[in-house]
Amino acid sequence: MSGGHIPFSHKVRSVINAKPSKGSIWTMLRQMFNRVPSKWKFSSLILCIMLFISLLEFSIPQLTQYTIDKIIPEKKYDSLIWVGTGILGAAILLALLNYFNSYIVSKVGQKAIMDLRNSMYEHIQRLDMKFFDKNRTGDLMSRLTNDVNLLQQLISSSMLQVVTDTVTFVAVAVYMLFINWKLTIVLLFTFPFMFYITRVFGKRIRMSFRSVQSSAGDISNQLQDSISGMRLIQSFTNEEFESIRFAERNHENMVANIKSVRLRSMFGPVIDLLNNIGLVAVIVFGAWQVMEGAFTVGLIVAFLAYLRLLQSPVRNFSRVISIVQQSAAAFERITEIMETQPEISDKGNAIELPSIKKQIEFQSVDFAYDESVPVLSNLNLTMKAGQITALVGSSGAGKSTITNLLIRFYDPQQGTIKMDGLDIRDVSLKSIRSQMGIVSQDIILFNGSIRDNIVYGKLDATDDEITESAKAANAHDFIKAFPNGYDSQIGERGVKLSGGQKQRIAIARALLKNPQIIILDEATAALDTESEHLIQEALSRLLVNRTSIVIAHRLSTVQNADQIIVLEKGSVHEKGTHEQLLTSNGRYRQLHDLQFPQLKAAIT
Repeated sequence: MSGGHIPFSHKVRSVINAKPSKGSIWTMLRQMFNRVPSKWKFSSLILCIMLFISLLEFSIPQLTQYTIDKIIPEKKYDSLIWVGTGILGAAILLALLNYFNSYIVSKVGQKAIMDLRNSMYEHIQRLDMKFFDKNRTGDLMSRLTNDVNLLQQLISSSMLQVVTDTVTFVAVAVYMLFINWKLTIVLLFTFPFMFYITRVFGKRIRMSFRSVQSSAGDISNQLQDSISGMRLIQSFTNEEFESIRFAERNHENMVANIKSVRLRSMFGPVIDLLNNIGLVAVIVFGAWQVMEGAFTVGLIVAFLAYLRLLQSPVRNFSRVISIVQQSAAAFERITEIMETQPEISDKGNAIELPSIKKQIEFQSVDFAYDESVPVLSNLNLTMKAGQITALVGSSGAGKSTITNLLIRFYDPQQGTIKMDGLDIRDVSLKSIRSQMGIVSQDIILFNGSIRDNIVYGKLDATDDEITESAKAANAHDFIKAFPNGYDSQIGERGVKLSGGQKQRIAIARALLKNPQIIILDEATAALDTESEHLIQEALSRLLVNRTSIVIAHRLSTVQNADQIIVLEKGSVHEKGTHEQLLTSNGRYRQLHDLQFPQLKAAIT
């Protein structure tokens, strides 16, 4: 990246060699501080502001003590104006500095959070398909949105609050010890209890927040599944069933939140009780010392003001600790993602894959998505460059898996895959995937215009190129029939289009990319006979001198393939042309007779 910017994922790995423990709040704070742009200039500025704020806060009790001990007994009426002006001026400056401090920290915090979310999104995009197979979409969305938002609260205000309160607490405590150590010791005797209670409650609060965020992820998963599958839900009239399932997830989230609220509700009053005990001790001991003539009334009033300055950080911390612990739980969930490394990645010395000129080879390939269920077993096959290779066979025979391995969505457990003699694990992922265009039965279209979805195949394509690819896919005519033509909005996942229209837009997108290798995975399954014929005709012209891999159950779509490979139980059962396989009376002939029983007698 430009400008020496280091992605968050790299910083996580450089600072944390192992997964942070559940008690690593300081690690989290350090990580977030590292995201602050120009952090040392920012820190110097904020430190100067905080020191000035501390001086102003010290001045007000001093002026109060001076008024009580000097001005009132000596009746210095003229001095009252100056004292009042000083206190009012200090209050105005405090308000302005606190505003400026809060605004600067929030602004810088927003930039850091934006950078974190961008880095996390970039990192997720680099992860392999196995990661997405294991993780629910809703939970990933929750981590990328809700969990990052919790860190936004921390860095925008709470981090400043913690630092400011810590500086204030230490400075006031040291000053009070210098002024009168006896009264200060009396005042501070409750603080060890506060720290212990904060430690105990902090651990429990974080555990409760972890449950809250986990249950929030479950709700996101449920929502993502139900909203995307609403057509299925309503067609099966399962609205009540889904409502019950959602209510269960919602109830779990409510229970987790109530437990969290109970802990926070207990924590604040306990801290307030200890603060009030300290206040009572100061008043009783101080009043006794005043009556003995050891202290002045002004000193006691000043100490009560200093006590407020001491108790305010503790009281604030009892509030901030909830945000800190909540953020710590979110940080753990974010770090789990950021520390996940893709199993499919470029080698350090990966080379660029040249354009395919000869062939693609699968040599003794074994693969399983789940180790207990093998999908491919000792698979050996060759696909010639510039030819159409069709993969047919029963469901689960491994047809789509072959293309998944070819694209390197996964790597085989055994064996090698070569392109023109190069092991695809030795070449860069980008150079492999840039040569491929994919159209599958499960069409993925983005919420936007038809133009947006076609141009995704080539982001810098001209209007003429977009139109030509649409014409080649026989999509131009129906696109122009829409009121807004290519700028027509298609809705989420292309809901405003028919199945055949979506397929043709996806084919236009693949053709616009102009790839060396085109993979058609049941690409014509959703088309009517006329549309299928038109697209097959277009593909027969455009796929000349390109390597084409066609997966189909409908054998009518593969009869003109240069090579048909019949797969059974993850291995090549037979191969040849359409005519050769029909005369061999093997598995292909059986599949053909099942689909075209009217031709069976004629062939025999």
